[in-house]
Amino acid sequence: MRHSRLLAPTSGTHYFFTTAPLPCPYFADRVERRVITELGDRQAQSLHETLTRAGFRRSHGIAYAPACPGCDDCVAVRILADQFKLSRTQRKILSRNSDLEVMEVAPFANEEQFALFSTYQNSRHAGGDMENMDFSDYQSLVEENIIDTALVEFRHQDRLVGAILIDKLRDGFSAVYSFFDTDMENRRSLGTYMILWLVQHARAQGLHYVYLGFWIDGCRKMSYKTGFQPLEMYSPQGWKESETRQGVKPTE
Repeated sequence: MRHSRLLAPTSGTHYFFTTAPLPCPYFADRVERRVITELGDRQAQSLHETLTRAGFRRSHGIAYAPACPGCDDCVAVRILADQFKLSRTQRKILSRNSDLEVMEVAPFANEEQFALFSTYQNSRHAGGDMENMDFSDYQSLVEENIIDTALVEFRHQDRLVGAILIDKLRDGFSAVYSFFDTDMENRRSLGTYMILWLVQHARAQGLHYVYLGFWIDGCRKMSYKTGFQPLEMYSPQGWKESETRQGVKPTE
């Protein structure tokens, strides 16, 4: 792992590291590299916010961005919450889930969450890196950071059916990770509903954005992100509004 010393956008000197090449999880003929930095000091929140606005993503106590050789297909995206327009289908999804109880809770892991998380992984991401996570791994995902974070739980008749881990930023929310009852997905579109709820929650608090992490053109698991319009994508020139709902990259 290489490292470089850069002036952080907060104050003082901050170190960024480049990971060694690893197999790309999306393209079999490519390798993945990342620029990463720890978010463990007293200015972690300020640094995290600045890096998020620069196209970085958080996992546990680090922030990272793709730095893959010869590839820039991973694009950071964010919903313009204060300009968001509901589609007819999205209105139906909101109505269909209006009976759910939604509650923001402190980011502490428990067995109920972990049981739903495990079922979701086995159903949607079998064979993935997170499929074999035990409770301590899940606990680390939820609790291992000093960022302003919360869990939003979605319940049906007091049963947990979905949850989304969010970071609270001055200009919006960052959706870190979500999971839900896949048996209810066909009837309720829970994954979409949780994002719609988060967009509405951001608007209600006068916030501008919901950060959705990375999007890859043609990746089926990420295609849902372009259904939230207007959507901005991060480019070398900064954030630009996407051109179509089908996910065409902004012209650079």
